[in-house]
Amino acid sequence: MSKIGVLLHGNGVYDGTEIHEAVLTLLAIREAGHSYVCLAPNVEQHHVIDHIKGEEMEETRNVLIESARIARGEIDALTVEHANTIDALVMPGGFGTAKNITKWAFSGPEGAIDPLVRDFLLAVVKSKKPIVALCMSPTTLAKALEGSGIKATLSVGSTEEVSPYEIEAISAGVDSVGMSTEMKTVREVSVDDANKIICAPCYMMDADILDVHKNIRQAIEAMNKWL
Repeated sequence: MSKIGVLLHGNGVYDGTEIHEAVLTLLAIREAGHSYVCLAPNVEQHHVIDHIKGEEMEETRNVLIESARIARGEIDALTVEHANTIDALVMPGGFGTAKNITKWAFSGPEGAIDPLVRDFLLAVVKSKKPIVALCMSPTTLAKALEGSGIKATLSVGSTEEVSPYEIEAISAGVDSVGMSTEMKTVREVSVDDANKIICAPCYMMDADILDVHKNIRQAIEAMNKWL
């Protein structure tokens, strides 16, 4: 049984972790016979969004505390040392990855990444432990690897099918920080064998929960060959 880290960044698609992707990740990990540990940085959210109205709310929330809602309270505050205690990492998507641990949502590829998250992800990649990046999370991985000399192949979806997001522009942004992108639909995963990185588009494409469930299981199955 391998121990899989799951990096969370809040609770809710518009200001934190995409909950469907997070829960389906935990399920897929256990179905594959592994254990998991949920991780999140102890930082403040960029803002809080009303998920009914789509409007910003006048309050503040903490990423670790909000992520604990998904983890049923069983969560660790992220440290770089966690790279040594896990066998692989899964990164669910959601706008929190582009608002709370990077600023991609506001500044694109020029946006900053949280230094702790950057150092942790670099440590995982350099130790050759598998990483599964879902949905928008490949952008965070791209920012972590920027300037490291590591050129990863990543995917945030495909322009060949319907997406609610600007796949071409996001892919160009990933390329601009030194990575290489490829187009993948919600029925496919991108596999970078050299760096042991798997990307699954999930909700970056026009998908329902069944599509996302299958895509995540596909990614976890691909990860298993390295464990």
